Amino acid sequence: MSIKQIIAIASAKGGVGKSTICANLAMQFSRNYKVGILDADIYGPNQQIIFDVANQKPKVKTIGGKKIFIPIEVNNILLNSMGFVIESDKAAMWRGPMLSGAIKQLKNLTQWGNLDYLFVDMPPGTGDAYLTVAADIKPDYALLITSMSKLAVHDTKKSKAMFDRLKIPVLGLIDNMSYSICTNTNELKNDFVPMNLEQEIGCSVLGSIPRHHDLIDFNLSKKNNFFEPIYNELIKLL
Repeated sequence: MSIKQIIAIASAKGGVGKSTICANLAMQFSRNYKVGILDADIYGPNQQIIFDVANQKPKVKTIGGKKIFIPIEVNNILLNSMGFVIESDKAAMWRGPMLSGAIKQLKNLTQWGNLDYLFVDMPPGTGDAYLTVAADIKPDYALLITSMSKLAVHDTKKSKAMFDRLKIPVLGLIDNMSYSICTNTNELKNDFVPMNLEQEIGCSVLGSIPRHHDLIDFNLSKKNNFFEPIYNELIKLL
């Protein structure tokens, strides 16, 4: 079993579309590579909902005396999520050591097989989960998600500073939901006062994703043209 590269998809600010972007990027990569998603968002795991497998559970096998998760496969993407572990109507009221142990076990006890890329859907914030991922999962790169909201940018700076301290290279950032496209006229409308994100946060903007009706529902069978340019930029960097 080998994973060639691990990429943490992160944002200190919740609600900026981190999980949806993670799912869409995994779909783009899965057309040419073997891909997995580890949903490490302890407090709000969503990948099982995005991929419409919330009613399923990973199978468990005993291999070498250890219980191993067999990840769920959806459209050639291997998936394991804290959402399969935590009951959907329960809150994860876990302190740091318990939280960190759960993330570590979810990654290490999943039979990922041979992957080209494992995307880690990070929880918001910059606390114990980040330290656990850095120390035990050891991502090769991080990718930041933000919008032009002042609050989102403020928190994304913290994410960038954290990854810099942990010596995890940041590939760049994706600007999400900073503008809308009118469904009738295709007119672009800024939803925030425009700002220079590269200057504000200190890393390259790999692309911008609008608010658009085609992005309301995640569609496994439909190619999404909004993510193709970002995929092309990422491949150059990896």
